[in-house]
Amino acid sequence: MRPETVKFCPRCATPVQFEYHYGQERPVCPACGWMHFSDPKVAAAVLVEREDGGILLVQRANDPFRGLWTLPAGFVNAGEDPAAAAARECLEESGLTVEITGLIEIVSGREHARGSDFVIFYFGKVLSGDLCAADDALAAGWFERTNLPELAFKSTAHILTRH
Repeated sequence: MRPETVKFCPRCATPVQFEYHYGQERPVCPACGWMHFSDPKVAAAVLVEREDGGILLVQRANDPFRGLWTLPAGFVNAGEDPAAAAARECLEESGLTVEITGLIEIVSGREHARGSDFVIFYFGKVLSGDLCAADDALAAGWFERTNLPELAFKSTAHILTRH
């Protein structure tokens, strides 16, 4: 939850005040002293590359960036291992079960209002499954690096140009 959306204390329902604490302005309850600390949103993504060089991408079914393409990715659930989240998202979006084979990079910076603050990118290899779009993907496919469709995120473009 973003600090600016916190209007009332979740403990006692008193309207919050904004005060400067620990390096930034935060919602604070004047009645009970509760203070809001925003937790970052974390996403995990997987770069799957076939032996022939094809890169697995999925087409977004939801806004923002509906219709544009990205690596299989999604939010990490509370208590979930980020690598497991990347593999889960790949299965949900592409129908492919992958093994996570290594960490690529962690990219920071929120690209849209509902987006993540950090994306953890992994390498993966296909273990099984049949390619089919599912969950929040309109389509899934293999693309040559020299002929990529329009990408949804700067972080995806960053990873594909560097790795």
